Amino acid sequence: MTTDRVTRLALFDLDHTLLPIDSADGWSHFLVHVADLDEAHYGGEIRRFAADYREGRFDVEAYLAFQMGLLARFPREQLELWRAAFLRSKVLPQMRFEAQTLVEKHRGDGFTVAIVTGTHSFITRPIAALFGIDHLIAVRPEEKDGEFTGRYLPPHTYHEGKVRATDAFLAEHGTTLDALEDSVFFSDSINDLPLLERVKRPIVTNGDARLKAVAAERGWQTMELFDLVAAA
Repeated sequence: MTTDRVTRLALFDLDHTLLPIDSADGWSHFLVHVADLDEAHYGGEIRRFAADYREGRFDVEAYLAFQMGLLARFPREQLELWRAAFLRSKVLPQMRFEAQTLVEKHRGDGFTVAIVTGTHSFITRPIAALFGIDHLIAVRPEEKDGEFTGRYLPPHTYHEGKVRATDAFLAEHGTTLDALEDSVFFSDSINDLPLLERVKRPIVTNGDARLKAVAAERGWQTMELFDLVAAA
């Protein structure tokens, strides 16, 4: 257990919340392109999973098998070179001052700041670093001898999985969501409703239509940080 004391927690979803893009889909499309994979097959699968996620019929385990399988196809050294190119060409141009300011405001107000995202940590760890965020709650690809195995380490971070992963993170710091003095979660997606319902201050950020409807019904705060960037 870490000795760092967490009393106030600010949680941020990543894709379409802090970033105007979907980094998971962006990375997947980028990987298909640079690795010269069959775009008709792999691109179609990426778009199908994205549609399923938006429409509430998302198969988490099938999606993670696909994502982890993509990583396991290639040597780690090559993946890291491609990741650097992806961050430089696709992520850095989408870093928004408004999002960085929001993170810094909460850090300055004494919050422990963390990203909690369904996008796996191979991509999101360096993105969190771009925001100056040390704490990342994300899907963790399994490794053996430094290479990816094609599996992930539970818990995943979708739907109720985000609650379980956040609970595990806080347990490492000797506390719980209910015990915190204050907790806030910024998210755009109806799929994050389970965690939004657990924090003291849910804030719908760049929200989808269904989540905005829930926010209006429950009197939750909403905000628009920026315009989103259309998916590939």
